[in-house]
Amino acid sequence: IRVSELVGLMVADLDLPGEALHVRGKGKKERVVPLGSHALGAIQKYIEMLKADAKFGAMVRDNAAGIPLFLNKHGGRLSSRSVRRKLDKYLKAVGLDPTISPHTLRHSFATHLLDNGADLRSVQELLGHQSLSTTQIYTHLTNQRVQEAYGMAHPRAQAS
Repeated sequence: IRVSELVGLMVADLDLPGEALHVRGKGKKERVVPLGSHALGAIQKYIEMLKADAKFGAMVRDNAAGIPLFLNKHGGRLSSRSVRRKLDKYLKAVGLDPTISPHTLRHSFATHLLDNGADLRSVQELLGHQSLSTTQIYTHLTNQRVQEAYGMAHPRAQAS
């Protein structure tokens, strides 16, 4: 999801039994985004930590559905800038490329789906793109990888 969608999530947008998030995207369009087991487990652990926290516990228990899903240290909504700072901190800690952005992760998600056989229409729906042509940008990278794999693996692909 987009960072703006992430920071706009409310606890009520989390569908634990359905293993999904109800996301409001650009133009207030809503979509359902599935949660993988790792993300689901991390979110459940995060909510349990909030409930156990003396500072946030009562707020989360008493008004869970009506509060933002991701809170800052003051109990307010996490900002897009805060997400970027957290990502920068963890990229540095594990020695990854510091130019990776939240949007890079979204881009990688789309590329991995396409590389592993997902159809373009499904990827469009998951990303919340209104136009299929916006999603097709990601196919360029996938087609390029197919060409490279073909060039390296097929004996007739090599120039004489």
